[in-house]
Order: sequence, then C-alpha cells, then structure tokens
Amino acid sequence: MRVVLNLKYLYSMAILWGAIFYIFSCDKPATFPIGQILTPQGEMLFTLYEETPIHKESFLKLAEEGYWDTLTFNRVIEGFVIQGGCPDTPEGFGDSPYLLQPEFVDTIKHIYGALGAGRDGNPEKLSAGCQLYIVHDKDGIPRLDGNYMIFGQMLKGFEVLDAIAGVETDSLDQPLVDVPMEVKVIQLSRKEIDKLRTK
Repeated sequence: MRVVLNLKYLYSMAILWGAIFYIFSCDKPATFPIGQILTPQGEMLFTLYEETPIHKESFLKLAEEGYWDTLTFNRVIEGFVIQGGCPDTPEGFGDSPYLLQPEFVDTIKHIYGALGAGRDGNPEKLSAGCQLYIVHDKDGIPRLDGNYMIFGQMLKGFEVLDAIAGVETDSLDQPLVDVPMEVKVIQLSRKEIDKLRTK
C-alpha cells in the first residue's frame, strides 16, 4: 500500500513540476514603450513611431528622467492643440535641454490625437526637446504636416484631451487653472495595444 501511495505522490509531483517548468520556460510576449501622460483630467496613452527614432528616444529619455513632471499644459486652443512643457517665449525655447533634427515622414500626419514636438520659428525646423503638443482638431491640421514633427499617436484618453481643450483660458491661451502633467513610460504587449485600438 505504501508503494502505491509513493508512486501516486511522485506522479503528482512530476505533473506539478512539469507545469511549473512549462509556465516559466514559455517566452514572455514582447512589449513596447508607450508614452503615458497623467493629468487631473485623466490618463492619455500614446504609441511612439519607429520612423521617428530621434524624437522617440528624446521623449523616452526625458520621460524616464521625470523632466515634465513639474510642468504644465501652458497653451490650450480648443479645436487646435494642447501644448505643454518648457515656456514658449518670444525668444524661443531657451529652456530646452537640446534641439532635435526634423524627421518628417509623409505618412505621419497631424490627425486628431497626434503627439508632436513644438518648435519656434527657426528655419531648420528644429524641434525643442522640452515641448510637446497634442492635436485636438478632429479634422486634422494638414498645414502643419512637414513643418512640425509628429512622433506618436494617442491610443487612449481622447475624452481627456477634449476635457483639457475645453478648460477656460486667458488672452494668451494659458489655462486659468494650471493643468499639470506627469509624463511616464509604460510597457504594453502587442495584444494589449491592439485591444486599446479597438475600443
């Protein structure tokens, strides 16, 4: 009787360890960096284009450093864009840690929810690393294509975008009540990204 019980025990343990080995030996699904912007109005998530690697890496670097976490959306124009980061002054973006070479791609457009990099009027069309904006025009803004850099697209949070775009502003388009931002990077699998796209 004892032998039978021991065999059953060993058989059960073999199944258990086999299951554990199978679970931990399976490859985890690949993940992709997703831009996350947290505001009092809610969360926005963005995919980042592989076709614009300079701007993508700059965004990831500054987000990981917490660069934007003490800054706000300081220019809000409903039906156009919401813009945030370092101050946009008549002298340009003097507080930007660096400027970025343009990476214009014909197929990447200023559509509703597009994530872009601000710039001043410099003739080289260099982007300010410190500035970002999100397109709020639901018809898109084609006149900006090839002039200002888009490097991402909203996955989630269109209602948040609308809420921020609707806040009350002064004559300089600055919100009367600050709209602070926290910019982070999270990792999502392809399945998780596709699920957000279908919502």
